Amino acid sequence: MQPLTGLLVLDFTTLLPGPLATLMLAEAGAEVVKIERPEGEEMRSFQPQWEGESAAFALLNRGKKNLSLDLKNADSRAKLLPLIERADILVEQFRPGVMARLGLDYDSLRRINPRLVYCSISGYGQSGPRAGEAGHDINYIGATGLLDLQPGPSDQPVVPPALIADIGGGSFPAVINILLALRQREQSGQGCYLDIAMTDAMFSFAIFAQAAGQASGKFPEPGELRIAGGSPRYQLYPTGDGKLVACGALEQKFWAAFTSAIGLAAEFIDDTHDPKATRNAVAKIIASRTAGQWRPVFAVADCCATIVTTLEQALRDPHFAGRGLFAHAVESASGKTMPALPLPIAPELRAPPGRKRVPPLGGG
Repeated sequence: MQPLTGLLVLDFTTLLPGPLATLMLAEAGAEVVKIERPEGEEMRSFQPQWEGESAAFALLNRGKKNLSLDLKNADSRAKLLPLIERADILVEQFRPGVMARLGLDYDSLRRINPRLVYCSISGYGQSGPRAGEAGHDINYIGATGLLDLQPGPSDQPVVPPALIADIGGGSFPAVINILLALRQREQSGQGCYLDIAMTDAMFSFAIFAQAAGQASGKFPEPGELRIAGGSPRYQLYPTGDGKLVACGALEQKFWAAFTSAIGLAAEFIDDTHDPKATRNAVAKIIASRTAGQWRPVFAVADCCATIVTTLEQALRDPHFAGRGLFAHAVESASGKTMPALPLPIAPELRAPPGRKRVPPLGGG
């Protein structure tokens, strides 16, 4: 039996943060019923399509059930009552105030089910001057100072490749707090309300910048933080064939191994004197060889330097395959499969690898 077997989750979320959170709950054994508008949630139409379904939607909603309802219609909302009465968890991702206007807010539902753990995920939280402000991931990391730590060159700023606020500020905190709330419910017998603001967790991601600024009174400028481009020890260096070396040789033993492996001149090894000169010297050396030539050098040196790979290459890496990351599968209505989204849940807490279907639109 899995840890969340027997628990019912009502999922009123769309797009990424909430669906990823409820996917993790489902993978831990919970029954997840996805509440969608009659025409289906927006992500169902996202490209690319896979077997007549959005591939992203399929990955995020594997193994869930579906109930299509017009929440603006009182008769449709009435169909939720039997589910609300026995639900353990409710996750919603509307703008603040929407669920209250529908009569589905926490205060209303706890009178029906006082054991309900009710989780709201939003950009800026349910209270405060910015609570009603529209936004997406890039706005949330921009509003909290995180993006400013390394936006790239001012004439060609770089959009981060990861949705840090959606996942690190929405999905993961939601799951953590839901599990804590379930533990609290075991002790008190009562559910609770959880206000998850994606922006709140972004300050946790800026821990080293906060430490520097609060200790010295001077906060790091863009690209100045040691782990955001300010040190030659933590850098991306282009190779001669246009690939990248990811150098993370922060500790002295790794830096010594790295500089020895590449043959850095002694005058540049102490990077405290002129970090920029050291970085330029390293860059020149790395650019003198191809990625293929550097790969075995770094493998022997074991110095926290690796070649940046593509996602396609990483998906074929025997290390990740050997750990079972791609053993689970999403199944379409026609029976076609593709690897499921890897999730940070220990194999001991999940069902054995197998196929789970994408929820078909309907059920209401």
